[in-house]
Amino acid sequence: MSDPVDRYLAAWNETDPARRRDLVAETFAPDCRYVDPLIDATGRDALDAAIAGAQRQIGALFPGSPLRPLGTPETHHDVVRFRWAITPDGTEPAVIGSDVLTLDDRGLITSVIGFFDRFPAAAG
Repeated sequence: MSDPVDRYLAAWNETDPARRRDLVAETFAPDCRYVDPLIDATGRDALDAAIAGAQRQIGALFPGSPLRPLGTPETHHDVVRFRWAITPDGTEPAVIGSDVLTLDDRGLITSVIGFFDRFPAAAG
């Protein structure tokens, strides 16, 4: 799994805590920073805790609905931009977001800037 978007989504979708920590370590730089309208986390441990919290919230609202990519990621230099969605039961997406990843020379994610394009009031 060498594609940074695939690795990123795998980490966000992994519900086993030990496996998720491994995926975070394989995907993100030690001093990574993740920022979206609800989360500001620096470092792998903080990011793992933020993902676990988001999974609890998402799971309560949209059980069994992983993050899935929307469209094709765009890349240039060390930056990747892509859209994702949470689509319960194959219906219309309930949550849509856009993330911008910055990579280091090893392909690890050093920063994520996330935006919500569609976000239900109950989820915030």
